[in-house]
Amino acid sequence: MKFDVLIVGAGGAGLYSALEAAKNAKDLKVGVLTKVYPTRSHTGAAQGGINAALANIDPMDSPEAHAFDTIKGSDYLADQKASKFLCEKAPEVIRELEHMGTPFSRLNNGKIAQRPFGGASHDRTCFSADKMGHVMLHTLFEQCLRYDVEFINEWFMLNLVHNGERVQGVTAYDIKTGKTEFIQAKSVILATGGHARIYWGYTSNALGCTGDGTAAALRAGIPLKDMEFLQFHPTGLRRSGVLVTEGARGEGGWLLNNKGERFMEKYAPSKMELGPRDLVSRSIVTEIREGRGWKDAEGRGYVHLDLTHLGEEKIKQKLPQIRELAIDFEGIDPIKEPIPIKPTAHYAMGGIDTNVKCETVIKGIYAAGETQCVNVHGANRLGGNSLLDIVVFGRVAGEEAIKFARENDFANGGEEKLADDNAFLQSLFDKENTESLADIRDELGHIMYNYFGVFKNGKEMEEGYQKFLKLKERSKNLAVQDKSKIFNTDLISLLEFNNIMELAEVLILTSLERKESRGSFSRDDYPVRDDENYLYHSMATLENGEVKINKSEVDISLYEPAERKY
Repeated sequence: MKFDVLIVGAGGAGLYSALEAAKNAKDLKVGVLTKVYPTRSHTGAAQGGINAALANIDPMDSPEAHAFDTIKGSDYLADQKASKFLCEKAPEVIRELEHMGTPFSRLNNGKIAQRPFGGASHDRTCFSADKMGHVMLHTLFEQCLRYDVEFINEWFMLNLVHNGERVQGVTAYDIKTGKTEFIQAKSVILATGGHARIYWGYTSNALGCTGDGTAAALRAGIPLKDMEFLQFHPTGLRRSGVLVTEGARGEGGWLLNNKGERFMEKYAPSKMELGPRDLVSRSIVTEIREGRGWKDAEGRGYVHLDLTHLGEEKIKQKLPQIRELAIDFEGIDPIKEPIPIKPTAHYAMGGIDTNVKCETVIKGIYAAGETQCVNVHGANRLGGNSLLDIVVFGRVAGEEAIKFARENDFANGGEEKLADDNAFLQSLFDKENTESLADIRDELGHIMYNYFGVFKNGKEMEEGYQKFLKLKERSKNLAVQDKSKIFNTDLISLLEFNNIMELAEVLILTSLERKESRGSFSRDDYPVRDDENYLYHSMATLENGEVKINKSEVDISLYEPAERKY
C-alpha cells in the first residue's frame, strides 16, 4: 500500500484530517488506518459539548474571552498564541460542522444552543443533548465516505518509519489476517487519541485508549511534551469510572456531601459546581478524605451528583444518555435519586510535541487531537475544548499534510523495518508466558491511581515508581498465549499494554521532576505554583532505551501569569 497522506486513527481528529485532505486534494491518495471501525472511535464517548464564542446566548462573549478562559484554566502553562488560534478558529469550524449536517441542539430562535461549562466566563458550549461526540463522529465519517477516503479498518500500527529527517511510512499489522505490511507514505498524521488507560480500572477512557501513536512517536525519537499533566474528570460513575458529562452540572446539577451540603461553595464560591475540572476533582477528593463522603461495600469513596431537582422532562431532553448510563452501571435512576460519583482519569494534556501547524521534528510526520501537544491546554483543559481541539487541529494537520505531499515524493527505503517488527512479534509468540496480562494491567492501574492520582507527594511517588519498576520486570515475562493468526485479540492487548507501560514511565519520571502544584498536577508536599522554577514544558525523549527529560519555554506573550481564582 502507498498513500500520499496516511492518517492513523479514525476519531474526530483523524476524520477531520482525512476530510480536509480528500476535499482539497482529489488527485492525492488519502487513507485512514484504524484499529477499530471508525464509528467505534472514542470521540463517540464525548458527551457535553464543544466550545465556540458564537454569542448565541451571551452577546458579550468573544474569541478573546474564550482564549483568556482557556489560558487561565491552563494555570498559565498553555502556549498563549496557540490557545488564541484555537479560540479564533472555533466559530468557523462549528459553522462548518453545522453545514455538514451535525444535529446540534437549538434555541427557540433556531440558533445553535449553548450551555455553561466549567471555568468559562460565558455560556459558549454548543451541544447535541449529551451525545455531542457521537453525532460529530458519525457526521465526519459520512463526509469522508462522500469524498472517497480509503479506510484501512482493523489494522494496528506497529511503528513509524523514517530516515532521521523524513517520514518513509509505517509498519502495521492486519488484525483480520495476521499479516504485517510496510505502508509507504509521503506524509503521516498521528491521530490515535489519548492514553488514560494507563490508569486501568480508574478511567473514563475506552479500552483502546492506549496511546499507540504517542508511544510510536516516542520510539521514533519524537519528543513528548508535558506528560505529567493528566486530567481527572470530577464526575465518573463510582464503580466503572464511566463519564458523567460536565453538562449535568451545566444544566444545574449539584454536588453534595454526606451532610447534604453543596460543598463547592467552600472551594469555588463564584463558580460552584462549574469551577475548572482540576479544582472540582480536588474538592471531591478532599471531602472524601475528610470523612464527608460515602464509602461503598468495596471501600470506594464517593459523593453525590444530584439531578433530581431538574425534573423528569429536562433530564430526558438534555441528559438522556447520562440517565441511561446511571441506570445501566449503577442501578440508579437520576430522576429519582442522586448519582454516586468520584473523579476518573480522563484526558491527557501532554502528548506528541508539535507546533501550531501540527508539525513534529521529523518532516512529514504530523499529529492532531489528544495524541498531540501544541500546547493549548497547559496544566488543565477546560471542558468543551477537547472536541474543539480535535477539529481545529485535525483540519490544520490535513492542510499541512497535503502541502507536504504535493511538494515531496516518496522517501526511499524503510521496508527493512518490517523484518525487525516481524521478529519482535514472533518473539511474543515463541516465549513462554509466566504472568497474567490481566493481573499486571490491573496492578498498573492501582499503582497509577494510588501514587499518581488527583493528589501526589514525593515520598509516595518514589514508592510507586519502585513498584512500577518491579512490574516492568514482570511484564517482560508476558507472551501471547493464543497462537492463531486471525483476530488475535490476545496479541493486540499485549501490544497495547506495552505502549501504556512506555508512556506510564514517562508520566512517572516527569511527575517526579515537577516540584510544584499547577492545574491538574497537585502535590501535597509542594502545594504552591512556582512560576520562577517550573513555568516550563517538560520534554521527554527516548535515548538508548532510557527516558531523558529536558525543558522548553512557555509562550506567555499575551497575558502575565496571575493567581487563578474562581
